[in-house]
Amino acid sequence: MTTPVRHQRGAAMQARPVGWARNPLTEFDQLLSEMSGLIESTVGAAAPAVAWTPLADVTESDDSFRIEIELPGVKSKDIDIEANGQELVVTGEIKEKERKGVLRRSTRRTGSFEYRLRLPGEVDTDKINARMSDGVLSITVPKADVAKPRHVEIREASESTGSDG
Repeated sequence: MTTPVRHQRGAAMQARPVGWARNPLTEFDQLLSEMSGLIESTVGAAAPAVAWTPLADVTESDDSFRIEIELPGVKSKDIDIEANGQELVVTGEIKEKERKGVLRRSTRRTGSFEYRLRLPGEVDTDKINARMSDGVLSITVPKADVAKPRHVEIREASESTGSDG
């Protein structure tokens, strides 16, 4: 007596006994490769890569905004920072490393990235400061003098300035 087999559509026919343990990750990888094949066949293999957005934290103090963007392995020469009014745009690229042997699995992001931020107040674009340390890009954007909160003193009106009747 033979064991029943299960056939998959689309890919090369593979025989597996029914009830054989399946690895959902392998099936997911196969599904992704089939989908990317469909996209390449309709759009073309030379479709432009979509930029991804790195992880970031934005904090605000009384006098500035601080943006910390995670960019491990990126050199500062591969990063471009542009400030236009209240908008800050950080772009760059993580290049694929040359490897010997066959790459079996990769979960690292590569390719072009873009981080856009619209700040909620007026900023002083001439005094923006950026520093790269331990794979974290720290950008300090000072607030414009107009946008900084200012404490207003209230003076007491003197009673002697009143008019006499």
